[in-house]
Amino acid sequence: MSVSRLFRPFGLALAALVLFALNAPARDAGQPWVVYEGGDGPGKGKHVVLISGDEEYRSEEALPQLAKILGKHHGFKCTVLFAIDPRDGTINPGHNKNIPGLDALKTADLLVVFTRFRDLPDDQMKFIADYVEAGKPVIGLRTATHGFSLGSKTYARFNWNSKEKGWEGGFGRQVLGETWVNHWGAHGSQSTLGVIPVGDKGVKESPILRGIQDGAIWGPTDVYEVHLPLPRDCKPLVLGQVLSGMKPTDKPLEGKKNDPLMPVAWTKLYKLPDGKEGRSFTTTMGASQDLQSEGLRRLLVNACYWAVGMEDKIPAKSNVDLVGEYKPTPFKGGGHAKGVKPEDLAGK
Repeated sequence: MSVSRLFRPFGLALAALVLFALNAPARDAGQPWVVYEGGDGPGKGKHVVLISGDEEYRSEEALPQLAKILGKHHGFKCTVLFAIDPRDGTINPGHNKNIPGLDALKTADLLVVFTRFRDLPDDQMKFIADYVEAGKPVIGLRTATHGFSLGSKTYARFNWNSKEKGWEGGFGRQVLGETWVNHWGAHGSQSTLGVIPVGDKGVKESPILRGIQDGAIWGPTDVYEVHLPLPRDCKPLVLGQVLSGMKPTDKPLEGKKNDPLMPVAWTKLYKLPDGKEGRSFTTTMGASQDLQSEGLRRLLVNACYWAVGMEDKIPAKSNVDLVGEYKPTPFKGGGHAKGVKPEDLAGK
């Protein structure tokens, strides 16, 4: 037997290992972020950057699960960033001044942001500002409406309470459509049922709602208040019915809290002072427990397709099956899992 034939099986085995490595989720060992390489699917070649960083609603759990769904079922490459405690490299949403890896936005096709009152340094905030001010697509979840409270004046226009001309209400109001107003449903005791305004033909035909039946969206988080009406360039897609309890079968709350219903998901064509414009989608739902709702997961996945201009690729019923074990931590301030590093989440 020739030497080449003798070693041929080893060569094939090596090639198989290399192929597996190229297609497996990137582990980024030791890096303060995680990358889920996309498989086959319509999103192949698109890069989504998801930024977590809130103290209560477990964005550090919700966004990795959303990223895995987008990667495994739809082909998107997803980079998930976290609030990192520089003292030990663990994920610590209570540390609001550090989200490493934001330079990934330089190659991003879509930004998904789920932050709350972050006070990032200028050298990190610059990547977010450059991305947004180029008019690129943005998706905001829950507390993203009040995602920034910056001490530095450089990017103070992004602050939730900005008074700067052309940036009133900051990133939340100008890019997403609303800043922080208040809780509308009672926090922790009145959950949210998503209601689709079926009488509106434009809403009914929205590709973002494809495959979603009225009442399919539910979450234990409460409805947020918004100023009505939303800006003219916003299109409400889902209204939030305040339920009297914390189960999807609970009755709607009686009284003014449901008259009228507050929007909990909408689109916006955001326009910047320099004339640039881009697409955004916002939902005031999205906590890690909310993602146990198949309807909400489908809403988010469909919104990602729409945001990057691929609405014609949205399946009749998007695959939004959970990837791996998913047991979200109940939302509460300071309730994050301690001692977890991004590398612990890679490949799971």
